[in-house]
Amino acid sequence: MSSTLHPMLNVAIKAARTAGTIINRAALDVESVRVSAKQTNDFVTEVDHAAEAAIIDTLLTAYPDHAIWAEESGQRPGKHGGADHVWIIDPLDGTTNFIHGFPVYCVSIALMVGNKLEQAVVYDPSRNDLFCATKGRGAYMNDRRIRVAKRIALRDCLLSTGFPFRPGDAFQTYMQMLGDVMPKCAGVRRPGSAALDLAYVAAGFTDGFFEMGLSPWDVAAGALLVTEAGGLVGNFTGESNFLEQKECMAANPKIYGQLVGITSRYSKFASAGDKAALRQSLKKSGAEPVAEADAETPEASAPTATPAAGHASDAAPF
Repeated sequence: MSSTLHPMLNVAIKAARTAGTIINRAALDVESVRVSAKQTNDFVTEVDHAAEAAIIDTLLTAYPDHAIWAEESGQRPGKHGGADHVWIIDPLDGTTNFIHGFPVYCVSIALMVGNKLEQAVVYDPSRNDLFCATKGRGAYMNDRRIRVAKRIALRDCLLSTGFPFRPGDAFQTYMQMLGDVMPKCAGVRRPGSAALDLAYVAAGFTDGFFEMGLSPWDVAAGALLVTEAGGLVGNFTGESNFLEQKECMAANPKIYGQLVGITSRYSKFASAGDKAALRQSLKKSGAEPVAEADAETPEASAPTATPAAGHASDAAPF
């Protein structure tokens, strides 16, 4: 398979597998891993740093002029002809799962050229599952072409999400949105790794995904996987402007439209009327008011990617 892949994707796969080896070795004795907190409930380990360093070294050895945008070490500009090639890296998405020995985490690497996502790798080292995509060439899991699920009714769908967990996150707003979604689908899961959640949408393991508070490195690679598998990715209003907007939704086209009908009023891009109605609803419930559209500032500036284009829930929806 590797001989038919884009050369830059092959390098990304090599980098992801190198990081995966570091992660798997550390997982054998996870209790000895040094952990620190970036803020409450937001952890980083020596494994995150070591995996990220290995990824960057692999990428820059092959493409020394390319730019880097990584979760732990931040941004470094590209040079010469490679300045518009930006590698977006999450070395260990699901760190909280990892430090507890819960085997749901992954390596996420994407390449953005200009303002378009061109290459993507999501690697699950605990299962040795490799998801990859090149723009215009489809998405793959290991050696198999993958497609989004074909369900057309939201009531039949299994969705994944992520809960707000940092101080200042709009927890009550999210809970109200979750309360709107849950009765209309077959079940909701919260695995704890947004990149892997998106890969699972691409593979058809779940039918859709929605989450707020995400960073570009959480969603860049997974977003390309979804669109190359025939799905749609965007913000809560369904528009493609999502990479730096801290809200992301993905599904097949039929389900995507149905989700937009539920989530759009929770978007920072919602109409003034929808925002006012939501604030009033939250006020009545005693929750905090919904944030204004410009309340959150992107963590760093970079071109925004433009991707391709009532039923009771389970007894245990989480």
